Amino acid sequence: MSAPTDTAQVSAHPYSPAYAVAGFGFVSGALSVDQHGRAVEGVEPALDAAIARLSERLATIGMALADVVKTTYFVTDVSLRDAANRHYEKVFDTPRPARSFVEVAALPYGATVEIEAVAHLA
Repeated sequence: MSAPTDTAQVSAHPYSPAYAVAGFGFVSGALSVDQHGRAVEGVEPALDAAIARLSERLATIGMALADVVKTTYFVTDVSLRDAANRHYEKVFDTPRPARSFVEVAALPYGATVEIEAVAHLA
């Protein structure tokens, strides 16, 4: 078992940003915010920001995007799906992780995208 090392994130919220156990990594939702927690405007920049936050969280447990096997995208507008599909093709190599894509009414901090993930070290 591996505890997260990002103590600022841990103290700000009552959950682990990322948690590793038995070769698996479970990553809490990474929002489309900049490094200061401000919502990122625009579709591509928001998708990039969410992936950047996801990568940072994976790194705290010794994992990377290449280890991701499943993602769930939460978006405030389901019409982002086509842009998210193109972005997914750029970010993840084949075979790409399984993915769910869900529209929600709102996300914290005014974000438009939140990505949670399951990763596995082979």
